[in-house]
Amino acid sequence: MTVIAMTSNQTAWWITLAVGLVVALVVWALLEALRRTVKQIDEGVAVLWDTGKLVAQNTQTSYLLGATVARGTELAEEVERHRQAGRGQS
Repeated sequence: MTVIAMTSNQTAWWITLAVGLVVALVVWALLEALRRTVKQIDEGVAVLWDTGKLVAQNTQTSYLLGATVARGTELAEEVERHRQAGRGQS
């Protein structure tokens, strides 16, 4: 059986490769955590955007409410005039 002894230079290279692998794994883990966080934020923004569009659709004609109230008041007054006129004819 032949035992191959490593020189100190070879040992240093193996240590360097091992440290590089550990660093690469840590960087990968951090980037994966960042990717997941960005995905969650993106999903939240998409939901918020859709909700905002729905609110905008529901409120796009709210400026007409003032005119609706005025026309409703006029209609109620007209109905009352017709009611009173109908009582006078009976």
